[in-house]
Amino acid sequence: MPDCWIFLLKRRSALSKVSFSPTRISANAGITSSALGSSGPRRRRANVGARVLGGARRCGTGLAECSPGEGPLATVVPGDAVVPGDADLHAGLGGDRGAVPRVRSRARYVAGRIPIAEPGGVVHDAPVTTTRRTLVDLLEGAAARYGERTALGIRRDDGTIAAWSYRELDRRSRLAAWRLRARGLRPGDRLLTWSASCPELAAVYFGAMRAGLILVPLDLRMSAATIRRIADRSGAVHLAIGTGRDAPDPAEADLDNLPCVTVDDLCADPGAGFPADWEATLATWARPAPEDPYLLVFTSGTTGTPKGVVLAHENTIAGIDGFHELVPDMEYRIVSVLPLSHLFEQAIGLYLVLDFGADVLYVRSRNPRVVFEAIRAHRTTAMILVPQILDVFWAGLQREVERQGQAATFGRARAVARRLPMAARRGIFRRVHAQLGGGLRLLVSAGAFLPPAVQQGWEDVGVVVMQGYGATETGSGACTTWRDHPVGTVGRAVPGVEMRIAEDGEVLFRGPSVTRGYWDDLAATAAAFTPDGFYRSGDLGRLDGEGRLVLHGRKRDIIVLPNGLNVFPEDVENALRVAGIRDSIVLETESGRIEAIVLAPAASPGIPVDDPAVPAVGPFGDADAVARIRAEVDAAVKAANATLAIHARVAAWRFWPEEDFPRTLTLKVKRDQVRAWAAVSAPLPVIEGA
Repeated sequence: MPDCWIFLLKRRSALSKVSFSPTRISANAGITSSALGSSGPRRRRANVGARVLGGARRCGTGLAECSPGEGPLATVVPGDAVVPGDADLHAGLGGDRGAVPRVRSRARYVAGRIPIAEPGGVVHDAPVTTTRRTLVDLLEGAAARYGERTALGIRRDDGTIAAWSYRELDRRSRLAAWRLRARGLRPGDRLLTWSASCPELAAVYFGAMRAGLILVPLDLRMSAATIRRIADRSGAVHLAIGTGRDAPDPAEADLDNLPCVTVDDLCADPGAGFPADWEATLATWARPAPEDPYLLVFTSGTTGTPKGVVLAHENTIAGIDGFHELVPDMEYRIVSVLPLSHLFEQAIGLYLVLDFGADVLYVRSRNPRVVFEAIRAHRTTAMILVPQILDVFWAGLQREVERQGQAATFGRARAVARRLPMAARRGIFRRVHAQLGGGLRLLVSAGAFLPPAVQQGWEDVGVVVMQGYGATETGSGACTTWRDHPVGTVGRAVPGVEMRIAEDGEVLFRGPSVTRGYWDDLAATAAAFTPDGFYRSGDLGRLDGEGRLVLHGRKRDIIVLPNGLNVFPEDVENALRVAGIRDSIVLETESGRIEAIVLAPAASPGIPVDDPAVPAVGPFGDADAVARIRAEVDAAVKAANATLAIHARVAAWRFWPEEDFPRTLTLKVKRDQVRAWAAVSAPLPVIEGA
């Protein structure tokens, strides 16, 4: 009998005692709600949703329903807007509306290119997906194949679940399309959507596509200034908002001048005055073409300057078709915790999984206990997550194991399980899996750097972690697969996408999933592409011996030392993590000087506020505890330095003054803000001989 099985038989009783409490998952105080997508620091009044529904800001129908062009709903849009007739419907994206910028008509498209991205270098020679589907075709095909199977559901605050079948989702999207046209919107108009994830929001997405509109998603955590800037730059003419306790208030972002409707009203069953032949009439509308733009995503990354990325149906469909070759053929039962305003969640967590016949559950609450109850009750088989949430979940599992006094046994079992098939690993850690519903097989992560130790941890207990890489501009770029998912890489190019490494190490992409350019920004579009049409990702990477992409971080963050040697901050940060420092940012604060900014342990006593070198963190503690924490961090930095090349070693470190680093809406750290703070704060030197 192999030694590993002998060990497991001896340890079976001890391992059976290890369980996972879903109520302890935060890696750092203050991270839990933000990582799970809460609305952040902004406080919204509880009655906003009710007031909006009451029509105080023109956000409810509240009127008899009519055909497009008939009755009061068509008068909601101000100005000289008119309801499109048959000629308008077949003309595609056409016409002008005063000073509002519009997309040119379909007749003026050249080889599928969007006019805003016509520089000669932006031409994709990679073969476009052969299916020539649109996302509307995807939904209709799924409805035909899966019929009454549950498509989307939502777990309400009281624990009850409301769900729609695939046929019902298709019907609701048609209702949304009809009502959007009835409110005076025409093909090419931009529709702001501002809502928490829910089946109604997904139906509005598909309804807007049917109506030929361009969606402009807003995140609930965006600042008012960012929202106003996006509304202005997009030329949006209408707003669709969510309802309930987390409903946004348009007045907070000065959007109360826009015509507004709730996503619930757009998808509601037909009311009084709704024409009996609405479905037959809708069937006569011009269908969207693969090259038609349907999405305008304003992304600022970590720079703070939003750019509008235009995506057409063919861009997203190309990525979906490519992913079909990478993921397993299995039952997909998914709990969604990322906002649908993120392209990652839209493309993978909605469109792709609907193509598979998935059962997706949205969770209204952001309470970790409620989220884990939903994961367990839904018998979840797969989840789409950003690395920080994946890390938070894993940290919670580790802490629970330590609380039960099973850390040593758990660690030895992981080391053995790593050599076994996935099914055997799940058997070893069956108590952990029982707390997660018993069926979790796959985690898909993208959006930021995934620490290898986190991926290894989940895979040790029998859950495959696929890691994807790309940008809003690329849709999909590279990804590991169900069968090939080594830690430390983001895999090979997604089928249909060309990837190459430039001479300076920058990762470049070209293919049908890549955007044609930025909204109303020819200069930014030209700068983003090489002369032969490859998108410049701004990330540095290399290919391993098997052709998989290994990332080193952002090109602008690379540290070039006076001696000409390069230091990749993420490599140093990973070494610090392995040594025991969960979260850090590595910077060059002076020429040739590498320093680390470290998050203080969440459970540790606070650092005294009177220490000029280390600002206060959390509740104050006694001097002995503070000295111990500093000694632990200093020892970890020294341990990391021992694994790094001499030129990449950390010379000094300091604690970050808050509970978490400043982050983007996709939870990437805003390094520029950390760098600005570091310029005025004194570090603690690493004394190697101490």
